[in-house]
Amino acid sequence: MALPAVLLLILITYYPVAELIRISFTDWRLTSRTYEYVGLKNWIWLFTSKTSTKYLLNSAQVTFVYTFFNIAIDLGIGLLLAHLFNRMTKPYAAMRALIFMPRYIAMSTCGIIFLWMFNTDYGVINRMLEWVGVTEHINWLGEGNLALTSILILTGWHGVGYCMMIYLSALLGISRDYYEASSLDGATGWQQFRFITMPLLSPTSLFLFITTFISSMKVYQSVDVMTGGGPRQQTEVMVYYIYRLAFDDNRIDRASVVALLFFVVLLIITASTIRITNKNVHYES
Repeated sequence: MALPAVLLLILITYYPVAELIRISFTDWRLTSRTYEYVGLKNWIWLFTSKTSTKYLLNSAQVTFVYTFFNIAIDLGIGLLLAHLFNRMTKPYAAMRALIFMPRYIAMSTCGIIFLWMFNTDYGVINRMLEWVGVTEHINWLGEGNLALTSILILTGWHGVGYCMMIYLSALLGISRDYYEASSLDGATGWQQFRFITMPLLSPTSLFLFITTFISSMKVYQSVDVMTGGGPRQQTEVMVYYIYRLAFDDNRIDRASVVALLFFVVLLIITASTIRITNKNVHYES
């Protein structure tokens, strides 16, 4: 009975990785039907070429900076909203649905919306700033730090609702007996949150951290729609760099090398994170 599932797993997971490894040892161009095996030539190019090293390190830096702040925004604001909704006496289902709604919208569509909102000349963000006295139009997508901030605002708006709902469902599953017993012992609200809520939320936090980390590391659509990796590669994340190598530079072979390296690094970081943090995860007995 498990054979179809195993075959599907091999087809969509293991075969692409094996094909990626094979292509990395060829000189395959996108427009060419033939190719030759070149051994470690592409790997040598990756680590010896000044240009490739420069773009690789730049995209890695942008990716890790984006990932750090995106995790902080999604998990931090998501937990805060979940905690607030959990303490409210009224359900406020409509408000929760409104916050979660961006998750249903495709990221490319959201990117187009925010592209117009952050437009320098007629974007709604600059119009709103004019109302509070900021008359000089800000070039949100033309400056490196501002462009990355704009992308973080978009992806945060898109992802906070998901983290909020996951955290809220976990909070609703915590027994009230813990809080009542701690109140009798004189615990403050902060002490209850620190010593009861946070430890019991640690499995949920680990799950959200891993999923948000992986999705942040492979971000592409928001960057492609809003900035195209610019200005001057200051928002060029790793996946966009791989795309540029494959389709702009017509080097499928070199793109495969970078993609394979990226896959290995991502796998190592994810496995190490699970191994290290799993020791501090507390499960309710």
